[in-house]
Amino acid sequence: MNGKELTPAAIVAALDRYIVGQKAAKRAVAVALRNRWRRQQVEGELKDEIAPKNIIMIGPTGVGKTEIARRLAKLSGAPFVKVEASKFTEVGYVGRDVDSIVRDLMEVSVKLVRAEETVKLRPKARDRAEERLLDLLLPPRPRAYSDRPPGPGQEHPPSQPADQSTREKLRIMLREGKLDDREVEIEMAEESGPFLQIFGGAGVEEMGLGGLKDMLGNFGKRTKRRKMKVQGALEALTDQEADKLIDHDSLTREAISRAENAGIVFLDEIDKIAGPHEGRHGPDVSREGVQRDLLPIVEGATVTTKYGVVRTDHVLFVAAGAFHMAKPSDLIPEMQGRFPIRVELDALTGDDFVRILTEPRNALTKQYIALLGTEGITVEFADEAVREIASIAAEVNSRTHNIGARRLHTVMERLLDELLFSAPDIGPQTVNITRDYVDERLAELVKDEDLANYIL
Repeated sequence: MNGKELTPAAIVAALDRYIVGQKAAKRAVAVALRNRWRRQQVEGELKDEIAPKNIIMIGPTGVGKTEIARRLAKLSGAPFVKVEASKFTEVGYVGRDVDSIVRDLMEVSVKLVRAEETVKLRPKARDRAEERLLDLLLPPRPRAYSDRPPGPGQEHPPSQPADQSTREKLRIMLREGKLDDREVEIEMAEESGPFLQIFGGAGVEEMGLGGLKDMLGNFGKRTKRRKMKVQGALEALTDQEADKLIDHDSLTREAISRAENAGIVFLDEIDKIAGPHEGRHGPDVSREGVQRDLLPIVEGATVTTKYGVVRTDHVLFVAAGAFHMAKPSDLIPEMQGRFPIRVELDALTGDDFVRILTEPRNALTKQYIALLGTEGITVEFADEAVREIASIAAEVNSRTHNIGARRLHTVMERLLDELLFSAPDIGPQTVNITRDYVDERLAELVKDEDLANYIL
């Protein structure tokens, strides 16, 4: 869907395909996304004055906070990064620099735009790669041989037509896959030299040496020759040709624009950097320091990246936290003011688990059916079995730590452990997952609370 088609109702409907319940949170993010499209339609100076309405999602773990933000970004084709607020420490202490959030967002944006451009250019790149591969399979004759003037009474040797005829035969064989097992040697670029492997990565940029990293990156690029099967070589050459066809300056400009105007940053565990305002000391002071370091990025700052200057004025920030030990009001007032929209997500019940197991497009039961189907095993889940799985997951959550829908992953893995292990050996067959099947494998574990803590 394009921006105009992404109405709030359409966004909620798209999220409903993957996430059960949480209507309030879905409505909030749907309106926020639609407002970004509306801002792009505004003309004049007012456009720059319209700031995104950042959101705080409050709810226990495993109820869909991260999934809502991730699906929203995928739906809109927006650059998306998830960061844990607790991973940052106050400036002056060892920890990640908050500016790395913007650098990470920019990297995602570049990859996103590059992937889109590659798809557009791939047909042309494929043709050029095919020509290069044919040159490797049938090296052209030296010009000195084919251009040699004929002797007295001799005609010019018809070498070029013969070569062209052979080349076309090879082209047909290549497209039919008859040359896939043949090996060719191609040049591949190496990422970096030993120096960058030691000092490269995010650390160089975070020390303020982004330009040095780029310079050293170009200096360290080398190529090496590798032998590959024809099919793999064709893919590698296609990627190389696509990269040559891309206008990198245009790509960078588009990536910066995409990051600035459509970027979404998911700040998880924001409750871990909140604390009471009165009597701050020790770790509480550091938590407030992290908030103050994050504040300029959320308010709107200019960050220098290796791709250029990126402004965060119109980046959408979605924060999330369980807030068991703290409240949103424990955030510093300036931070609270930058997250005007707050939505509470509901804890999941047994009935929700039944829906999660069956309704979404990526439902767990569908995933296991597909996985075991690759071994020729047909798995069928009875309705009573699904309800029993949901009931067990809800019970274990109530008796131990409540980890929401993530509990279903551990329960399902335990339930199907034996089948997943023996699937390659038992051969194609149909396995019916009934309530008795579930009880046989899980009932005893749930009765033993210590064992449930250990395994589930």
